[in-house]
Amino acid sequence: MSSPDLQQEAEDIHDQLPESVGASLDDIQERLTTLVDEYRVPLDEARRSVMSTYLSDSDVDRDEVSSENGNPQVDLEEIDEAEQWVDITAKVADLWEPRSDSIAQVGLLGDETGTIKFTKWAKSDLPELTEGQVYRLGNVVTDEYQGQYSVKLNRTTTIEQLDQEIEVGDNSTEAEGALVDIQSGSGLIKRCPQEDCTRVLQNGRCSEHGEGEGNFDLRIKGVIDNGDTVQEVIFDQDATEQVADITLAEAQEMAMDALDTSVVADAVRDATLGRYYRVQGPEMGRYLLVDEFEQITDMHDPEQILITARSM
Repeated sequence: MSSPDLQQEAEDIHDQLPESVGASLDDIQERLTTLVDEYRVPLDEARRSVMSTYLSDSDVDRDEVSSENGNPQVDLEEIDEAEQWVDITAKVADLWEPRSDSIAQVGLLGDETGTIKFTKWAKSDLPELTEGQVYRLGNVVTDEYQGQYSVKLNRTTTIEQLDQEIEVGDNSTEAEGALVDIQSGSGLIKRCPQEDCTRVLQNGRCSEHGEGEGNFDLRIKGVIDNGDTVQEVIFDQDATEQVADITLAEAQEMAMDALDTSVVADAVRDATLGRYYRVQGPEMGRYLLVDEFEQITDMHDPEQILITARSM
């Protein structure tokens, strides 16, 4: 990559880091150059790595490192990059039950262009959002995991309740066919224990936060084939528990008894592979994230579909 590009990235990082971090522009550019030119790390990953390195050595909250140049006002469909500071106007379309005491609220925000997940941390000490209400949210941080984008509300986020209505656009899609493949990374997995990270641990290590004990989770990464087209899908824990008729606790007990987590993936495979499903949810990257599904038992012979798909 050309030096001017790296220099511009270094300047952007330098502008975003507070003076208390003590990061010099030359040092930032040197770190970027080493990662990009010597280790062939993609620039966006190198940028995140450099930011993480400086912030982990300081007392600065990662989610409070904002740009001094102001944030762009964006539609939700425009969010396609992580660690960007933006302003949005959106309706609280849905609220979910938080799974951690560190999370104050979690759910879906929506505007005319679609929906996006949001997380409001308990430590941010922000006003409570009301389902169905429209807000102008300033200084929110974008995040991404496996092609799925979200926004995080932090201590610096501003919340202004608006007296207006928004017709939330539908960015969900539907697929129908036989589940012909259960991909690697399905079954019982462990995610990074850091409160702001959901990355799956590989060999006990998070790509951003390093080694950690991890928190157990269930998922299915699969492929649905209708004979003409294929669609890669992800079932989260709730959907996996329903479609495979297994709970997270049962999966953990099964793995503990066998001293092997692969038995869970085998059980999930036996319960779902070759069966015919209609699924619906948002499309993120190449995956459809399953929000709703139903098994269709009266349309095709699952075994024959599976044989046909394997022969293609």
